[in-house]
Parts: sequence; structure tokens; C-alpha cells
Amino acid sequence: MIIHVVQPGDSIYSIARRYNISPQKIIIDNELQNPNVLVPGQTLVILTPETVHVVQPGETLAQIAQRYNTTTAELLQLNPSIDFADEIMPGDQITIMNREEKRGPISVLGYAYPNIDRTVLMKTLPYLTYLTLFTYGITEEGDLIDIDDEELIRTAREFGVAPLMLISTLTEEGTFSNELAHVILNDPVAQNNLIDNILQNLREKGYYGLDIDFEYVLPEDEEAFINFIQNVNDRISPEGYVLFTALAPKISADQPGLLYEAHNYPRVGEASDNVLLMTYEWGYTYGPPMAVSPVDRVREVLDYAVTEIPRDKIYMGIPNYGYDFILPYVQGESRADSLSNEGAVDLAAKVGATIQYDEVSQAPYFIYYDDQGRQHRAWFEDARSILAKLDLFSEYGFEGVGYWNIMRYFPQNWLVLSNLYDITKVI
Repeated sequence: MIIHVVQPGDSIYSIARRYNISPQKIIIDNELQNPNVLVPGQTLVILTPETVHVVQPGETLAQIAQRYNTTTAELLQLNPSIDFADEIMPGDQITIMNREEKRGPISVLGYAYPNIDRTVLMKTLPYLTYLTLFTYGITEEGDLIDIDDEELIRTAREFGVAPLMLISTLTEEGTFSNELAHVILNDPVAQNNLIDNILQNLREKGYYGLDIDFEYVLPEDEEAFINFIQNVNDRISPEGYVLFTALAPKISADQPGLLYEAHNYPRVGEASDNVLLMTYEWGYTYGPPMAVSPVDRVREVLDYAVTEIPRDKIYMGIPNYGYDFILPYVQGESRADSLSNEGAVDLAAKVGATIQYDEVSQAPYFIYYDDQGRQHRAWFEDARSILAKLDLFSEYGFEGVGYWNIMRYFPQNWLVLSNLYDITKVI
């Protein structure tokens, strides 16, 4: 695998000649919508197949997989242009194996809202171990606020992806309620009712497990939060369900701040089967312009986490989005717009910007001016920044990674990940 950074004057055809592959393969692998428009600084993933199969009349993807002692899921990972297993035609060239030796296994968790575009979902599922559906709400009485998830659960299982139910204290206003958390964590009747409802929902809907995302928990509720996690696991584990818990990105045990104080790494790690480190949102909607997940900051979190939680329980968070910041930044007034990683490249092309790469944060960005003369700085992810994060995963020896979120398809991410790792399946 080669990550090519587009230079001024590059074209798909000149890049193809350089690497002795067809222009069409670059276009297909990277799913370029307008291959005639390349942005200086843009990345392209170059894959060189070791084994290629030409589809014969009447052949199915399942038959081809059986012939080469592989699986349909693995072929879908290697051939992103194939949206569905039955969409192959005679003469199509199917990559069976790439030349690069894989690093080993990886578990991949992806978060999605119930309204995810079904095409995006179908294209993403081959790369996932778990699909976490965000989010069931809860009431102070311990009742669940239902979501439309049955179709998504069924589809995930058809792709061999384990669906996870998620509960959070997120309100209709889009904020996490520590008041709601306080009630659930300290009222035994409400808590038992909630756990009863969770267990019933897991059984009835066909979920594989549960993800708990309680953020901004009051410091005085730290012990109650740990007890709640343990109580949940004690109830669901005997029936074979797994428990994930989301943790704020701490760099020390005594880190101040409402987001961090009640998230006790060693004890939450002990009470949970797995934890998801939310290693993103350094750059965020109301914050100063910076990378969403700067590698130098992420490393600080990981260095602390491995002193408190077994590595085989840890999932490292990876963002699948960026932000368009307006300068100068004014605290309490500035608001950045979220953008997809592909949308960022499209925006750079539209405004005539050159994409740059920050070596400290290991993230791409570009600067431009709008029609009002305001300076913008857009930070996002590309193949280089994804590789940098996956290098951290390998370095620290974690169990997996978790993407927030998979609502917007990002082909290069899945190209890099599936070329480097064998994606674990648990169902």
C-alpha cells in the first residue's frame, strides 16, 4: 500500500503511470467522484493486487470466495466498488489478495444513528465487527426511550456484524444530563427497572451486547457510576451479552473537569468487558481551530490508559469527520461547521486551496477566505492521518478501534484499515 500525496500538475493518468497500475483502479479504489479534479495535498491510496480473478458468466461472489478459500466479507473489503455481493458481472476484475502482508487482527466498532443512509450502511458493514446504534434514551423511572432499530439489527447480522445497544443520558436538546444520571445511579428502584428493561430489549431485539455512554457524570456519583456498570454486567453477562463503556480521554487519574472526574479508568475497566476511549473532539464545534484527534494528544491518553486498563479491553476512538473553523476564534461566540472528510477535499477544490499536513498532530488542513473576507481553517482526516492512528493501535496492542461515526462514507479509511488488518468477526 502506498499513500500518494497529490502534487501540482498530477493527474490520475500520471499517477497511474508512476505506480504501473491502471487509472481506473485508482478511481475505483478511492471512489473518486470527479477524477479529473485533484487537489494539491490530497491523498490517494494505491493498492497493488497480488491475485486477481476475472468473473466468468454465472459466477457468484460466494463461489469465487470458496474457490480461493476466503470469505464474501473479505472480498467485499478488498473490492469497495462492489456494493452488494450479487452485483458482479462477467469480465469484472475481483481482487483476491493484495501484496502487502497484514499486521494481524483488529476489532472494529462503528457508531451509527438509526437514520443512517442505507447505501452507506451496506458499504460500511463489511469492515465492522460491531455496529453500535446511537442511542436509546432513558427516563428517571428507568424506562427506555425506544429507537427504530430492528431493520438495522437484522441487516448487521446478515453481514456478520454484531449489533450493540447503546444507552446514554443524552436529552432531546442534545446535551448529556448529569441530573438524569444522578437519579438512575442513586435510585435502586429506577436502576433495577432500567436494567430489567435493558435485558428485555437485548433479548427481544437480537442485540449482541450493550454500550453505556454516560458523560459529564457528577464527581460525587463516581462510586455509584462504577456500581451501576457492575450491576449491569452482573445481570447481562450470564446470558452471554458483552458490555462496553465509553470513557472520556483522560491523561491522569486526578484530571480535573466534569467530563473526566467520575470516569475512574481502572475500576470502570474492571467492571466492563471493553472500554471505548473517546480520543477525539480536541477540535470541536465551539472550540479553537485544531485537529479533531491530534496524535500527540491521543498518545498522552493512551500512555495513561495502559497503566490502568488491560490492553485487550481497550478500543481507541477514531473520528470520521472534520470541522471548518472561522478565524479569529472568539470564545463563546465562534462556531465551526462539521464536514465529512470527502466533503473537506471537495471544499478545498472549490475554493482553490492547497491541503497541508501538520506533522505534530498528524492531520491535514487547509486555509481559505470566504466571500466576506473571513479566514477559514478546515481540519479533517485523510489516509495519512488514519494510518497514523492505526499505527498507534498496533504500537499499543489494543483490542480494537471505534469510529465516531460511520454516518458519512469515507472510502480511504476502509482501504487503509482492511489492507493492513484482518477484521475480526464475533458472529
